[in-house]
Amino acid sequence: MKRRIKGKSNQWEFWHYRWANDVPLTESENALRVNWLEVTITEKEGRVRYHNSFVTDWKVGEKNVAGLVSAARSRWKIEKESNNALKTKGYHLEHNFGHGKQHLSSLLATMNLLAFALHALLEVADGTYRLLRAKIGARRTFCDHIRTLTTYLDFESWSHLMDFMMKRLEIGPCAAQKTEIL
Repeated sequence: MKRRIKGKSNQWEFWHYRWANDVPLTESENALRVNWLEVTITEKEGRVRYHNSFVTDWKVGEKNVAGLVSAARSRWKIEKESNNALKTKGYHLEHNFGHGKQHLSSLLATMNLLAFALHALLEVADGTYRLLRAKIGARRTFCDHIRTLTTYLDFESWSHLMDFMMKRLEIGPCAAQKTEIL
């Protein structure tokens, strides 16, 4: 199936879909059976801009193939961006945590994922955190500030620490939407 769609820069793109239902995932006799779909996006001149294929347990047909491809591409993009953040934004997940004799690598990877989840939650739920991150910049620098402050000063709560930082950085108190999370 082929569709013509206005793409970026108002240029026409051609989306070519192929699919097959109930195909074995591997060549073995007892292989898991899946539904396969593929998209190839080309320019008017025929140059391929994007190509990928996906498997699903949803039955694929002419009515839902475009929606399934869109969902699969979105999911792939989210996973790629999350993995990129874990590798390049201070979480150091690219390192092989193969040290130790028991479960150290799993522990360190789990701690990284928990830190990533907490930072994502703070970005969504804490307006003060967002303002401070915007003012300070990189997450690593922000964490360095917190590490330094908590080494020498005691704070009653997360809110008190955030308020202290807001005052010292001269960020207006009415600008923050105060939300106590921790």
